[in-house]
Amino acid sequence: MISKMITIIMLLSILSVASADELHLIVSGKAIHYGEGNYNEDNRGFGFEYDFKQRGNWIPLITGVSFLDSNKQTSNYLGVGSKRRFLFSQNPKGFHFDAGVLAFVMTRYDYKNNDPFIAALPFISMGIDWFAINVTYVPKIQPKMVSFMYFQASFKLLEF
Repeated sequence: MISKMITIIMLLSILSVASADELHLIVSGKAIHYGEGNYNEDNRGFGFEYDFKQRGNWIPLITGVSFLDSNKQTSNYLGVGSKRRFLFSQNPKGFHFDAGVLAFVMTRYDYKNNDPFIAALPFISMGIDWFAINVTYVPKIQPKMVSFMYFQASFKLLEF
């Protein structure tokens, strides 16, 4: 199954390099859990985000991240999505707020025994041209799980 995910990543990377507008480094960091339990809230990890050229107010994207999850196990996801950009000035590189949705394939040790599964979640992002904070709310989906907020930092590496 890992070889299938690597093949998908390679194909998406080739496609995205041909037409990508921006490449971002994603640094996973913090989770805040809403419920009882001893959860890891230091969700360190790294990944990428390719933002394609903006179409109107919408920015299509591809992202993939590997990080330590709430149970201190490595989790991975690869997804596609789109975000609506709201600017707070006339400067397109100034402060912005994005709201979007991401559909992804993910592996988790404690969910489906590390077999890939498909999901989709909304997210928001706030920042400036070269830096943003991404926030995702993950609802409780199983009786033994809790809902949580997940935070990432995004650093622009390249503009094509």
